[in-house]
Amino acid sequence: MKKDLHPKYYPNAQVVCACGNTWTTGSTKEMIRTDVCSKCHPFYTGEQRIVDTAGQVDRFIRRLQRSRGGSEEAVPEKSE
Repeated sequence: MKKDLHPKYYPNAQVVCACGNTWTTGSTKEMIRTDVCSKCHPFYTGEQRIVDTAGQVDRFIRRLQRSRGGSEEAVPEKSE
């Protein structure tokens, strides 16, 4: 059997979310950084939040309003 085949296991690895929530878990990495967790994810919090990547939501709304014959000025403002 080969020696040193498996990575080092850290039983007390620290996980840090962008919202500031932290917890401990077992992992092959000493520290894990994540963007969302169960404390801030919209599915678990009940919030309705749209994460806009490169303006795709605004483009969709404009396209939808043009197809309905509306003006582009009626685009709702982004709420953050």
